[in-house]
Amino acid sequence: MRQFSLIIILALLAVGCDSNNQHAKKRAGKKQPVEVVTVERTPLTTTRAVTGTLEATRTVHIYNEEQGRIKQIPFYQGDQIKSGDLLVELDNTLTRAELDKAIAAYKQAAIDYKRLKKLKPRKLASEDEIARAETAVEQARAERVLQETRLARTRIQAPFDGIISERLKEPGDVVSLHDHILTVYDPNTLIAKVHVSEIILHNIKLESEVALRIDALGDKQFKGVVTRKYPTINPSTRQGTIEVTLQPAPEGASPGQLSRVTIEGQTIPLKSLPLAVIRHDTRGEYVFKVNDKNKATYTSVRTGIQIGDRIEIIEGLETGDRVISKGFLNLRNNATVKIHSSENHAKQDSTVKDNTD
Repeated sequence: MRQFSLIIILALLAVGCDSNNQHAKKRAGKKQPVEVVTVERTPLTTTRAVTGTLEATRTVHIYNEEQGRIKQIPFYQGDQIKSGDLLVELDNTLTRAELDKAIAAYKQAAIDYKRLKKLKPRKLASEDEIARAETAVEQARAERVLQETRLARTRIQAPFDGIISERLKEPGDVVSLHDHILTVYDPNTLIAKVHVSEIILHNIKLESEVALRIDALGDKQFKGVVTRKYPTINPSTRQGTIEVTLQPAPEGASPGQLSRVTIEGQTIPLKSLPLAVIRHDTRGEYVFKVNDKNKATYTSVRTGIQIGDRIEIIEGLETGDRVISKGFLNLRNNATVKIHSSENHAKQDSTVKDNTD
């Protein structure tokens, strides 16, 4: 009885092993259907919305060049001014008196010089006396010009058409030399200063048009032009700075407002794949590359920058390599695959939207 049971068990094991071998052979002969993408080296195009701050490139701080008491400041914050308008007037009583004194000294020096020149033919005045008199006239003239300049500086005029943004002093205040009294800016010189990734900065052209939106003015878009690119990159953020000039500046726009600039740019030609193709395990990033014999081979890769749904391939693949994009279920290394279709994900000339602040 015991021998009979042992014979039955051995028979069942033999049948099971034969069944497994047949199943393995059947599975080995079956080609797994997959979809692939091809690695290409092309530029990645991205559209980014970056935030910036409006600034006025033409801003002047008004300082006094003479000390004294402020007599009048006729304008306040928000007032519009015209070029040549009187912005600040200082009490000039002492300065005017100094000018009158200088004018009188100049007149007297000129009279003395003229008198000595008339005495020279009669030898009643020496060459030395005439030379000293001439020098006295020049000194008196210089003193007069100095006092005229000081008197003119007691009246400060607007350097251009603009708007008063700061008023820091009031009539009656006594100011020392070079006190900050007013700030004036030109509303027609507004720019948006924004920071852009170094990856696309080199491809942004001067005088190119961009769309700009100002949060305080709603959803309306305005025309902007790239007028300046800064030559340095911030080593901490790896970003460069560009200036976008509003043409023209919209009504209601002011320095300090938040702006959003939509910029299109391209990278240099890069090898890239769809992000979804990249797999991960304990050894790192990998893909299944399909060789000429339609074998799926496990291939480790090193990736770089990601723009939208694509990622740069730095190491592990070459241009033209086929990589499996769909059909990963139960896929093993060196498995034979059947390419069901080929997705054209590797073309990089389509725009990738990437909205970042």
